Amino acid sequence: MYTELKRGSAKMAVIGLGYVGLPLALEFAKKFKVIGFDINPGVIEKLNNKIDPAGEIEPEKFEGIDIEFTSNPDDLKDINFYIVAVPTPIDEHRQPDLGPLLSACSLVGKYLKKGDYVVFESTVYPGCTEEDCVPVMERESGLKYIQDFKVGYSPERINPGDKVHTLTNVVKITSGCDSESSEEIARVYEEIVEAGIYRAASIRVAEAAKIIENTQRDVNIAIMNEFSRMFNYLGINTYDVIDAAATKWNFLKFSPGLVGGHCIGVDPYYLIFKARQYGYEPHLLTAARALNDDMGFYVANNIIKLLAKNNLPVAGANVLVLGITFKENVSDIRNSKVADIISELKEYNVNVQVVDPKADPQEVEKEYGITLDNQIRQDYYDAIVVAVNHNEFREFTELDFKNMLKSGKGLLIDVKGIYRNKVKSLPYWSL
Repeated sequence: MYTELKRGSAKMAVIGLGYVGLPLALEFAKKFKVIGFDINPGVIEKLNNKIDPAGEIEPEKFEGIDIEFTSNPDDLKDINFYIVAVPTPIDEHRQPDLGPLLSACSLVGKYLKKGDYVVFESTVYPGCTEEDCVPVMERESGLKYIQDFKVGYSPERINPGDKVHTLTNVVKITSGCDSESSEEIARVYEEIVEAGIYRAASIRVAEAAKIIENTQRDVNIAIMNEFSRMFNYLGINTYDVIDAAATKWNFLKFSPGLVGGHCIGVDPYYLIFKARQYGYEPHLLTAARALNDDMGFYVANNIIKLLAKNNLPVAGANVLVLGITFKENVSDIRNSKVADIISELKEYNVNVQVVDPKADPQEVEKEYGITLDNQIRQDYYDAIVVAVNHNEFREFTELDFKNMLKSGKGLLIDVKGIYRNKVKSLPYWSL
């Protein structure tokens, strides 16, 4: 397969052109013939105009490569090497939602031929590729796994907004269903990943490796959030404590915060789901998830307390929330815990204005029913919440905040502590 791709006698398709699939497709198109497929015609229209819907990739990255973008399934009939990079979200009950993944498997299965390869990049629980995905492709194609087609798993390690740790300079895990596919898949990825390939012992090992990366981070952030809540009672600044503790060489310098997005706030539920299927209750993981999921409401309730404590109105208070994306300097709003802050404030009849220069207003309205504003008022707010550390917000000074606050008085809520030791005369609170 690797040799045929190099010769141009085989073609590759990347299914799903989001924050994972698009960088993959563009990099592979420097080496092979690539079809970039997405079910959303609007996404395809933008990509054909060299526009990344996520705003991560510059137009020049689309030039001088062998790629065709399409939403027409029939364009997949000549494909030999499929990479599936579709979302794996959770449902309203925090259970794995394999709908997009299994739909992609059904689509691929309709066009699968003897000798073809399918590699999955979507984050799943151990066993999902072979237990859930393969049967769908066998049923749709009438082919037999391993005997007729090969499957592999290579977990994504894309970090949205990160210009340092990119696809090509981060070690890539690959795996295959047998020794032949394991080597062929590794050789294909070696064409684009300069940092090197780690050949996992099996598909299940590769799946598990990916999911514990994010679960470990979730647990580490959860303990910092626990510390933050305790130190709030003790009247100690959490970031002062972290800085002091970090002088020891083996201290892990995590920070408290809102854990949202499409990875850390979601992936642990996949592992919890699979563990429970086997009769094991992962108490630490479920406790970490519960604590992190509650942080938006925790922040909101502290804002309410501080308004009352500082003789500011609660019902009818004007509160400015800066940022709604799930992390700084990205446009992605999926599973944003800032929405929990806003929702809880509104329960107390607080007037909330939300400003975010990175987020798409239509997506925010559709996802959360929240209307974004692009105008920050002067002499108007009772409290300002810096919820996301976009570069645009980091430029504000204490004087800027005073000018925004009513009569120069009010609260500054600095969720991630970026203004610590910079604000001297305003009531100030951070995690």
